[in-house]
Amino acid sequence: MLFPWGHKRRFNSYTEYIRRTFGGRIQKVVVDAGFTCPNRDGTKGVGGCTYCNNDAFNPSYCDLMEPLHIQIAKGIEFHAVRYRRATEFLVYFQPYSNSYSHLGKLMELYEEALRFPHVKGLVIGTRPDCMDDQKLEYLAGLSKKKYIQVEYGIESPHEITLQRINRGHGFSESASMIRKTHEMGIRTGAHFIFGLPGESEEMMMSTAEIISGLPIDSVKFHQLQVVKGTAIQKEYKEKPEDFHHFTLEGYVNFIVRFSERLNPDIVIERFSGEVPPVQLDHSNWKLIRYDAVLRLIEAEFENRNSWQGVYFNGKSDLLSDMNRNI
Repeated sequence: MLFPWGHKRRFNSYTEYIRRTFGGRIQKVVVDAGFTCPNRDGTKGVGGCTYCNNDAFNPSYCDLMEPLHIQIAKGIEFHAVRYRRATEFLVYFQPYSNSYSHLGKLMELYEEALRFPHVKGLVIGTRPDCMDDQKLEYLAGLSKKKYIQVEYGIESPHEITLQRINRGHGFSESASMIRKTHEMGIRTGAHFIFGLPGESEEMMMSTAEIISGLPIDSVKFHQLQVVKGTAIQKEYKEKPEDFHHFTLEGYVNFIVRFSERLNPDIVIERFSGEVPPVQLDHSNWKLIRYDAVLRLIEAEFENRNSWQGVYFNGKSDLLSDMNRNI
């Protein structure tokens, strides 16, 4: 059975999307270009979001002390050894807010990355309050020549949660910037965390309907991981009853039910996150790699004879195209 996205996997897979887009495998090379965040430097706040410790996500080859071109070269070398089929790359500006500077500086960094042979484009991780019309116009121009995706950290659509995690902006700002980015013809990604303090499972499940109405091209979902050195580590110890404690089995069940309600047009990049065990303060899961979690999720889809968007009732371009072709 082929699903609306044109392949046999039961969700709109990023791997398959990349294969269709580029004709083969492409690998992300993470770089740390030395950005900070308005929620850290005092512009909007200090200390950052309560869950945030970017060191927990940086790969070994990514070193802020090295120039950008060295990081890219090392990243390409690393992936060429680890994934021998990877011959083309996207440079992923990941740590902190990678549009939080003046346009001239951004142009210098982005274009340095794009000059590398076999680099087909950029993924720019940032916050919605670190983007503006001028930057979007520049990125829209780049996107006519290269693959450009802006990935916004949204985390939750619930205002009470955003305030509690010291996010520094509201969901309305996120929704507005997602729409602007889409209108400029730039691929738009978003990131969400499940298990943030104060959120019930019903609140988290309602996120599916909320984000399905936005022009998001791709999403990453992460379960909350209590990372050492974060404010949420202390909060978790003091008020564990305020957190939804997902077991691995419970999360697999939740994320499949969530995906059943998600717009099938949205490409899913990740269903869960993975942090080095040495960085974790607490986890309800055994040491398990993402590939193993993904197999459990796909098995649950099979067991339910279900797929992404099976209970989605809104507007979907993929479903409209499928219905026209029946």
